[in-house]
Amino acid sequence: MRASRLVSLVLLLQARGTMTARELARELEVSERTVYRDVLALSEAGVPVYAEQGRRGGYRLVDGYRTRLTGLSRTEAEALFLAGLPGPAEDMGLAEAVAAARLKVLAALPPSLQDAPARTGQRFHLDVAGWFDDAGPPPMLAALARAVWRDETVVLRYRRDREVTRRADPYGLVLKGGVWYLVARVGEDLRTYRVGRVTAVEPTGESFVRDETFDLKAFWAERAAQFVETLLTGTVTIRLSREGARALRHAVEAPAARRALEAAGEPDGQGRITTRLPVESLDVAYTQLLRLGPEVEVLDPPELRERMAEAARRHAALYR
Repeated sequence: MRASRLVSLVLLLQARGTMTARELARELEVSERTVYRDVLALSEAGVPVYAEQGRRGGYRLVDGYRTRLTGLSRTEAEALFLAGLPGPAEDMGLAEAVAAARLKVLAALPPSLQDAPARTGQRFHLDVAGWFDDAGPPPMLAALARAVWRDETVVLRYRRDREVTRRADPYGLVLKGGVWYLVARVGEDLRTYRVGRVTAVEPTGESFVRDETFDLKAFWAERAAQFVETLLTGTVTIRLSREGARALRHAVEAPAARRALEAAGEPDGQGRITTRLPVESLDVAYTQLLRLGPEVEVLDPPELRERMAEAARRHAALYR
């Protein structure tokens, strides 16, 4: 445990330069007293770490000191190569940079871990694209990725019901379910755009000042939850068999299935449960619930129940 923490401490100083004991303690999740002891241990082991006094002081490594990645365990080394997503990196125009970085990391590994990338590649493959989608990356993705890296303001042309033009500060890119999205600041607002609908990206040559408190992961999680909530504006009452309850999450949105199953009552004499299912609309509910066939019965509203009954009659007539 301590050996791993000492390696982490050296790598933190190597990556960030000067850090105070408080900052190191927060990153390593230990006390400041533990940081003092760890720094002393590193110094005694010959690692050139020293303290700078003053208002901007802290611990730092002697200029030019670099450590080889000999502190990596086998699991850590293999996880490092698993973390790379060559498909999305290539889509963003970063394939060469990723390949170069992997070679440098590989060169820094000790001989006992040189087989880490091969072992990982033999055991895991991350395919993030959606099924039946062979159209390739959106045409404007690479240009947007460059702007995101450079913090460069761009002028977007975006196709919705009509084509619109927006001056935007591109904050980040998100790959969700095989679809790329751009998070950008437009005026005072943070907005989300589907990259496949961006028809042109015009660099302005102007840099914007990024809000350093912005957390892309947290922003996306919040917006995704809001998006689902805005879709699920209605409810229908249904009865589900055991098989229908198990299959519900494959037929409707995951949040809707979760809420419906959590709100379900006790099974009746036929083993069916009654619950209220959040839905986007009756038309969408009709399409989704048809997938469950006889494992679901719509109780309310009456118009949806009648549509389901009519579909059942037509289906039965086909197989009569």
